[in-house]
Parts: sequence; structure tokens; C-alpha cells
Amino acid sequence: MSSERNWAGNLVYGAARLVHPESLEEAREAIVSSERVRMLGTRHSFNDIADTDGALIALDRMPRAIEISAARDSVRVSSALRYGDIAPALEAAGLALPNLASLPHISVAGAVATGTHGSGDRIGSLATAVRALTLLTASGETRELRRGDPRFDGAVVSLGALGAVIELTLDVEPTYAVAQHVYEAPRWDAILADLDTVTGAGTSVSIFSTWQRTDAADQLWIKQRQRDDRADERAAVVALLGALPAAGKRHPILGADPQACSEQGGVPGPWFERLPHFRLAFTPSAGLELQSAYLVPRRDAVAAIEAVRGLASRIAPLLLVNEIRTVRADDLWLSSSYGADAVALHFTWRPDEPAVRALLPEIEAALPDSTRPHWGKISTLDAGEVRARYPRWGDFAALAASFDPERRFVNRRLEMLGL
Repeated sequence: MSSERNWAGNLVYGAARLVHPESLEEAREAIVSSERVRMLGTRHSFNDIADTDGALIALDRMPRAIEISAARDSVRVSSALRYGDIAPALEAAGLALPNLASLPHISVAGAVATGTHGSGDRIGSLATAVRALTLLTASGETRELRRGDPRFDGAVVSLGALGAVIELTLDVEPTYAVAQHVYEAPRWDAILADLDTVTGAGTSVSIFSTWQRTDAADQLWIKQRQRDDRADERAAVVALLGALPAAGKRHPILGADPQACSEQGGVPGPWFERLPHFRLAFTPSAGLELQSAYLVPRRDAVAAIEAVRGLASRIAPLLLVNEIRTVRADDLWLSSSYGADAVALHFTWRPDEPAVRALLPEIEAALPDSTRPHWGKISTLDAGEVRARYPRWGDFAALAASFDPERRFVNRRLEMLGL
């Protein structure tokens, strides 16, 4: 398996074998017969959280299921499906998911297990849409957990430590249209003077910066549900920031071809064609890149952004783009927005991992001590520090031990975290 790599190409998997079961029975056999096992999704993790020295099991060849409930309020899906596979089927039925991440290329199970998110003051991470999940445990047993089960909040963002998620049931709602507006050069001082007003200017708001300058960010992207459109309020916020409408279509990374990006210019379109920044048919972002992401409670957001601003001269040479966006609080034990509304600082780096890893301790030391790194991205924060920032970590460790007493799903990264 020495040639198998993650999406970014910065990690060669150390697994002895890669297995693609085509049925539940084959998946069960692969898990039960392996001393060590991990699940592999679309390979979008930038660290070794999915790796193992045993068997890597990918469920992408399992039967595909997209089953809408009779009440039309949920959909049951195969865990390996990408959001971009599910969305058109929901749209055809007049339904939608509450939110999407910046790219539709990622698998549902992988995104949920790592607490991946989109953006929105009033919208939770992708994991908050989960109302039920089905696990295949190390012993070959199938278990379903639903909202209301006392273990459910610990099992959703699970880091793959409980077993193989084979199905999930997600909340859905009636379909909706979204329009996307892009503005340039919003002033940092105005943004930080009233960050809540800025992030509340739309359904989903992103601030992009290369930190080549510290007086203004590069771009402000505002995605707005059409039925909730408040054009006058949006215009007032944009004017306050001194920003100007983009003269044409833009990519988050300055100078990159915007063809890969979703439609802009305020043209309304289906939710799944506007909420992501990138289109499914294209390579998202820069392709060759590394990523780090840190989520801070909203109360600490301005201090966190100011800390990054203070390191602009150190960050800019390695940076492709920094995106700032928001996530609503939730009760999922290992969610980066557990217990508090969060502001996410995403760094898309040039593909120079030694230089990035040398810089990250400086950034992490400058950020507030409430900061939580994204589980699937590059961070150098001490494992003990990470554990300390999750009040329910001990409960999660006990839950993982109860589901996987032989520790078959534990890998090097989870061992470092104390599981």
C-alpha cells in the first residue's frame, strides 16, 4: 500500500492493505478479521487520523442508498456517499440539507466524524444534521444510535473510534434558493469593530485574506437564502466596511481560475449550487495544498483574528488563503463548536509541510487557549492541550472503550490523544 496517498498527497498511508467491500457481509468480514482497522472516506484529511498499520476499509463500493422518509423530514444515506451525490437527489424531491461545506466532494461519514462544517451564525456543523447512525463494531455487531439515546451526542463526531459508520440519517427541509454576493477589500478595523454584524449579514458569510496587507481583507462572500434576503441590511454592512462589489467572478485564492467556483453575482440558484464555494465537477481550492483550521468561541474571535493579523508577515509567505466563518453551538461531545458558537479560522497553505509545521506553534501560541484544532487538519498543538479543551473527553474515552474494548479502531493518532 506504499503508493496510496491522501487527497493532498502529503501523507502516504501505512496500512498493510486497502479493502473495498461490496456488501455489509464483506465489510463485517474485513473488520472482524483485522487486528487493526480504520475507515477511509474521500481522503480529505490532511493528517493521519484515518491511517492504520492494519487494514484500511473504504465503503465506496457498497450499495448506494438515498431513502427519503415518508414524513419527508429526513433522508437515510450510505455513509461513503459524497454530499455532491446526495444533493441532486434531494433537490429532485423538492428537499434540501440545512447546510453544506465549502466543497461537495467529501463523504458524509468522514465529514461528520471530524466535525466538518459550513458557515452560518444560525447553522450548526454538518454533524448537527445527523438524527441517526448505524455502526458496524469490531465484533461484527450492527448498532443504531438515534437522537435521544444518552450515547448519541458522543457517537456522532467520533473520530472513527467506535466502529465503521455504514449509514446515517440526516435532517432535511423544503428546498430553497441561495444567491451569492462577492465584495472586495473590506476594512479589517471595521470588521473587528462589529464582527457579529458582519457575520450576520447573510445566511453564510466568509472573509478571505492572504494577509499580504493588514488594513483590509481580500474578499467578503455573502450567501443568502432568497426567502430571507435583506438587501438593504447587506448593503449597509458592505458600505460600513468600505467594500466594493467584485467586478467579475472570483476564486477565494487571488489569481486562481474562478471557473471551479459556484455562481456569484447575486444570481439565485439551488442551495447545493451556491452554499459550497466549489463545483463538484472541478478540483476544489488549489488542488495541491495543505490545510489547518482552528475554531474559537465567538467571545474570543476578535482576539484570535487580531493574533493572526499580528503574525501576518510570518504567515503570508506560506499562505494561499485564510478563510474566517462561523458555526452555531451544539451538544456533540467532540464537536469543535461544542457548548459555544464558534468562529473558524481556516488556513490553506502552500504545499511545504516542514515550513508549515515550523510556523504552526507560533500561531497556536498566539491564539486564545480556548482554541480547538480541526480533527482532520494539520496542527502541532500538544495532545494533552487538545483533550483539555473538550469537557466531555473522559466520557468519550469511556464510550469508545465500550464500543471497541479490543481497541481495533485505535490508531497512532488516537493513542497520542489518549484513547
